[in-house]
Amino acid sequence: MTKDVLITISGLHYEENIVTGEEDTETEPIEVISPAVYYFKNGKHYILYEEPIEGTAGTIKNKIKIKEDGFLEVIKSGAASTHMIFEKDKLNVTQYETPYGAIIVGTHTKEFDVHVTENQIDAYIRYALDVSGDKIADCEIRIKVEAKLGTG
Repeated sequence: MTKDVLITISGLHYEENIVTGEEDTETEPIEVISPAVYYFKNGKHYILYEEPIEGTAGTIKNKIKIKEDGFLEVIKSGAASTHMIFEKDKLNVTQYETPYGAIIVGTHTKEFDVHVTENQIDAYIRYALDVSGDKIADCEIRIKVEAKLGTG
């Protein structure tokens, strides 16, 4: 894979009906496409990129670490910060710092799939999201990292 890559992150979540406890509302999908830097070290794929914050001049620096055996970390720093971990069949809890205060976020990863080729990484994660111990939604995230052709 080249050093210069393009990352596409697509997210979707299904909110839980408060009365029935069942999923019933699919929210609008969110998609972020950004230039990024890729490297491979100690058996992990690293992707670094910056995310602009709507309505401000600030950015959030993101580092994603992927291990092909079912482990993904997202580390955010800047205007918002967190260290989220996704591991199949595990619940991971972290503090998510925002400009408005901190929240406790839990992710229980139900499905994790990664495919790596010479010029691309595709990751799919399905997880339950909770805030302060209360389930908020079931979520899906897809991360696609593609080599920028003609760079290196």
